[in-house]
Amino acid sequence: MSLETARAHLASYGRADDVIETARSSATVELAAAALGVEPRRIAKTLSFRGASPETAILVITAGDARVDNAAFKAAFGLKARMLVADEVLRLTGHEPGGVCPFGNPPAATVYLDTSLQRFDTVFPACGSAASAIELTCEELRVLGRAHGWVAVTTIPS
Repeated sequence: MSLETARAHLASYGRADDVIETARSSATVELAAAALGVEPRRIAKTLSFRGASPETAILVITAGDARVDNAAFKAAFGLKARMLVADEVLRLTGHEPGGVCPFGNPPAATVYLDTSLQRFDTVFPACGSAASAIELTCEELRVLGRAHGWVAVTTIPS
């Protein structure tokens, strides 16, 4: 269901045929990188956090090697960084864990892009399933993901 939702969203931009479906799971950064044959840091992972109310979510798209900096998250959003629990993920994002993406989310989920992505010409976010992705520039990801803007809420390990 979630893959179809993401594909329908991408179709509204003429990009549905660009979805890559893999034979192997791409549910984690490492699995996605192996399935797509790219560096793990180029996987655009979608992290799902609780929003200001129990019925909202903040989705932050980060580079595969980035780690959330709790102080930076609080400075950006005014909230403690609290990940959604499994039973909240589908309800608030419209996607199952492992396939959460910035495409076709309900209005309760607000998408932001982390500056860790800006190091790359293209990145690979999921497309609603644990075996899908699409290659996009950061600008394409911003537009197609209907992102509300750029945030700096991560650090990159040395």
